[in-house]
Amino acid sequence: MPIVPHRLRRAAAPPPASAPPGADPLARAPWRRLAVLGDSVAEGIGDPVDGYPHRGWLDSVAAELERARPGLEYRNLGARGLLTAEIRETQLDAAVAWRPDLAVLAAGGNDLFGPAFDGPGVEDELDAMVSALRGRGADVLTVGLFDISRSSRVPERFRAGLGERLRELSARTAAVAARHGAWHLDYTVHPAAADDRIYSADAIHLNARGHAIAAREALRELSARSAASPTPPATRARRASRWSPRVPAMSRPR
Repeated sequence: MPIVPHRLRRAAAPPPASAPPGADPLARAPWRRLAVLGDSVAEGIGDPVDGYPHRGWLDSVAAELERARPGLEYRNLGARGLLTAEIRETQLDAAVAWRPDLAVLAAGGNDLFGPAFDGPGVEDELDAMVSALRGRGADVLTVGLFDISRSSRVPERFRAGLGERLRELSARTAAVAARHGAWHLDYTVHPAAADDRIYSADAIHLNARGHAIAAREALRELSARSAASPTPPATRARRASRWSPRVPAMSRPR
């Protein structure tokens, strides 16, 4: 479905270091169809914050791409509460059939909660999705989730185990991206992850301030990719070891 530009306020995109003064790096963006797959992170839920647009980070990314090159089509299939396998089962076919030239995949967060985390299983599901999208010619951006275990909002007894799982998820996601020549944006190590002010009251999701930060970083990444070739070679990423730390059981978010 096409973006309606007047309904989406702009999110500023910092230019890459190599851009000439005054140049808009996204003016060279080759993408005409943006598809988003994932859970609530992709959907973009979160609490409002005064002074920030109350919309998801990927809506802001789409709005800025549309501003730079009008005519972008945008389809966000993200839905809260889904495991990675459920995202593949319910969203992948529709996304592939729509034939995007850019896809963003934000998945794995709901798999982190519970008595055990099946890292290898999640990696296999991510691999199937990225492989299918790349096989149809789409550029794919995967993400590592903000490490909320660094925030004081998370109870102390959960922090160490949750942090290990988040880092494992990001490493596995990066490995999938590298195998298929996709791109990985690692929010897990972002310094803002330790800032309580970017999270919603549920201590799980980003708030509007967090979404603005996520959008800014994604736009910086896409700006750099726009200035280079549309499909660069795979970047280096290490494959995570096959282990799953145990943490106290936590309720799966909805």
